[in-house]
Amino acid sequence: MTPAQCADLPPLTWLYVPGDRPGTVAKARDCGADVLVIDLEDAVAGDRKEYALRATAELLADPAPGPPVHVRVNALDGPLAEREIRTLAGLPGLAGLRLPKVQGPAEVRRAAAWADGGAGAAGPALYALLESALGIEHAYAIATAHPALRGLALGEADLRAELGVRDDAGLAWPRSRAVVAARAAGLAPPPQSVHPDVRDTQGLARSCAQGRDLGFWGRAAIHPRQLPVIEAAYLPSAAEVEAAQQIVGAAATEEGALALPDGRFVDAAVVAGARRVLALASKRRRASADVADRGGSR
Repeated sequence: MTPAQCADLPPLTWLYVPGDRPGTVAKARDCGADVLVIDLEDAVAGDRKEYALRATAELLADPAPGPPVHVRVNALDGPLAEREIRTLAGLPGLAGLRLPKVQGPAEVRRAAAWADGGAGAAGPALYALLESALGIEHAYAIATAHPALRGLALGEADLRAELGVRDDAGLAWPRSRAVVAARAAGLAPPPQSVHPDVRDTQGLARSCAQGRDLGFWGRAAIHPRQLPVIEAAYLPSAAEVEAAQQIVGAAATEEGALALPDGRFVDAAVVAGARRVLALASKRRRASADVADRGGSR
């Protein structure tokens, strides 16, 4: 795959950083996440909200090299979100806004109007977080609410509390609903919600494997040590790469549906999936090279 094709892949890792800690935000740029998410909501105490907004606006007004920066604003039905969105939307360092606790399409449209200043201009990309039973019920309507809406994600802590869910089995349907709604709307597969125990890397790896099986793509993280675990779970293994190479090689010599020597049936959808696996393998190689380069430059 070419670098351009690799660049078309959705982000794999999203690292949350509290907005009232600008020094930590600056350091997080070098952690290797695909997207840096500055959090103005749950990670910031009430008496620090104003400072977090000012600090975030200063950072985004003078962007530094690093991954795209998104900001999670406060709840859209609260007193803070409108000002946050209007303050941040036009800043050069902002790549996207993450909208918490979205329950219906009207909230997305309202946020989009705040972001474009009411002038109809293109605002930043919007991402809706589904954190309630009503949000799950309205998932497809939310996903198609506005052209600026580029993705869905789950907020599982709030969702667990509302549903009274005791283990992951109770979240199987909401998770699949989010995946199906996003794909039906033509959006990228959603990333998984955060794994709250930053020391439980084995549990994180198991959960990522389950999420990949459900159709999620990547994951949000709350600590840099979680990033390599997420990448290892979502990027293809050597065996997957070898199988994909066989499929793409066979498709290059024969058109239409075909059968491989081992009996596997291959059609256009299978070939497209194999090409994506090879694009992901290219991402893994480039990430490894970047790590080596950073190590050699010390």
